[in-house]
Amino acid sequence: MANVVRAALVQATWTGDTESMVAKHEEHAREAARRGAKIIGFQEVFNAPYFCQVQEPEHYRWAEPVPEGPTVSRMQDLARETGMVIVVPVFEVEQSGFYYNTAAVIDADGTFLGKYRKHHIPQVKGFWEKYYFKPGNVGWPVFDTAVGKVGVYICYDRHFPEGWRQLGLNGAQLVYNPSATHRGLSSYLWRLEQPAAAVANEYFVAAINRVGVEEYGDNDFYGTSYFVDPRGQFVGDTASDKTEELLVRDLDFDLIEEVRQQWAFYRDRRPDAYEGLVQP
Repeated sequence: MANVVRAALVQATWTGDTESMVAKHEEHAREAARRGAKIIGFQEVFNAPYFCQVQEPEHYRWAEPVPEGPTVSRMQDLARETGMVIVVPVFEVEQSGFYYNTAAVIDADGTFLGKYRKHHIPQVKGFWEKYYFKPGNVGWPVFDTAVGKVGVYICYDRHFPEGWRQLGLNGAQLVYNPSATHRGLSSYLWRLEQPAAAVANEYFVAAINRVGVEEYGDNDFYGTSYFVDPRGQFVGDTASDKTEELLVRDLDFDLIEEVRQQWAFYRDRRPDAYEGLVQP
C-alpha cells in the first residue's frame, strides 16, 4: 500500500490585523482538513505583516513567546480540532532582547513538538531582519509527527545548502520552507533552489511565499507556492502569483526510498573530505 500523505500549504494576503489574519488561516486549515489533508504549513511570520521592510521599534509588538503565546496556543486547539499537523511561523520573543524568526511544529493531537529558529538572517533593502532577529540557535530539528518526519527551513535559509543537507541527514521526509520574497529580488531563483534542494537531499519540499503588496513597503510578494518531490518535479501546479490560495497535494513518501536507492547520493557523500566547508 502506497505511503501517501495529503499535505497543504497557504499563501495569504495580509488582512491588516492579527486577529483576522489568524482567523483566515484557521478557515483555510478547516477547508484543508475537509479535503483530507493531514498536515498544513503557513507563510513566514504568518500572523503579521512582513514588517522587516522597515526598521522601526513599534514592530516588536508582533512578537510572542513560543509555545506559551496566544497564536501557538490557538494553533494547538486547531490541530486538535482538525487532526492535522500544523507548521506555525511566528515572531518569537524568548526573553527581553532575545527575538527569533521561528516556526513551531504542532502534532495532529495538539502536542507542541518543538521549534525551528531561522539560522541565516538577511540585512538588505526591504529585508532588514537583523534589526529584529537573532540567528537561530536550536540546530536543525526534524520532528516525528503523525504524518512522518518533518523539518523547517525559513525563507533566506533556502540560499544555503548546508541546512537542507543537515535536515536530510536528520531524517526529514518533508521540509516546509515558509518565505516572504518579492518579484524584483530573486523570483527566478524561486523555481530553482527548492527543487534543487529536494533533488540533492531526496525529500519533499513545501515552498510557501506571501502574495500581494503590504502596508510597510513596496515589496510585491509573488506567491507561486508549490510542493516539489525528490526528483525535483512539481506536485501539481504552482499557486497563483497574484492571489491568495490554499494548495492541497498528495505526496507519495515511498518515492523517497525509491529515489535514494536509485540515485544513492547519501551513500556517495564524502564527509571525510568536507572539513574545509566549515572553516570560518
